[in-house]
Amino acid sequence: MIYAIQNQIHDQLDRVSNSLRAFSLKLTGNNVDAEDLYQDTALRIITNADKYNPGTNFKAWAVTIMRNIFINNYRKKVRRNMIIDQTPNNYYLNSGDKTVSNHGEANVAYGELIKMVNSLPEDFRKPFIMAYQGYKYEEIAEQLGSPLGTIKSRIFFARKKLQKMYAEHYGKRERA
Repeated sequence: MIYAIQNQIHDQLDRVSNSLRAFSLKLTGNNVDAEDLYQDTALRIITNADKYNPGTNFKAWAVTIMRNIFINNYRKKVRRNMIIDQTPNNYYLNSGDKTVSNHGEANVAYGELIKMVNSLPEDFRKPFIMAYQGYKYEEIAEQLGSPLGTIKSRIFFARKKLQKMYAEHYGKRERA
């Protein structure tokens, strides 16, 4: 009798497995977590086969099990990431109320950017700095005695060069 119920459960699980896999992917958003959720659900269905009432909607029962497993796992994850402060008056949690204004990082980054700008060739640096200071392209071209198209392209290439230098400099720092 028990084997007949288990075989029936296995057959029904095989029939709805594609739907369950799709639902698990919809809940989790990635294939690895979806497969884990599906396997947890299949295991729970098989171990609790005796609780299934034959003649009722098997797919609805399986989806309910899957949804409950997903919700329980989500709640565990949230609790795991919760910070519990055991100090008197929640000292650590409340210690962040008083912030000190410090522009150190911004000042260092700005200084490094200025060094990068200064390392540009003179033909690119001058028009770029003038554009940064708010001069219009026409004004820059007139002051430097160069064609408008040349000024625009020099500013464009200066920006591209700075972007590349910035990515190389800060990309290495973030990986370290």
